[in-house]
Amino acid sequence: MDTTNRRSLAMLKAVAAGRAQLTCSREPDLFVDGVPCCDQFTAHTLSHHGLIRPGRPGLIGQRVPAVLTDAGRELVAEQPVAA
Repeated sequence: MDTTNRRSLAMLKAVAAGRAQLTCSREPDLFVDGVPCCDQFTAHTLSHHGLIRPGRPGLIGQRVPAVLTDAGRELVAEQPVAA
């Protein structure tokens, strides 16, 4: 999967801005501003590719803050700024 499409980058930027939560799970669901993300497949892919992770441990199914990994921060940083 291309992890640099607009949707995945928007999801990564929401995580970077502190607006996202993940459920503690093998297939973590992403919530942005408290609302379930409409593309959980991409959320799972971002997690499995090591771009996002839970910010702290939690119980299975519990929502915890989502954070970027080093690889996620690098990917966001290398994207050109839109005019």
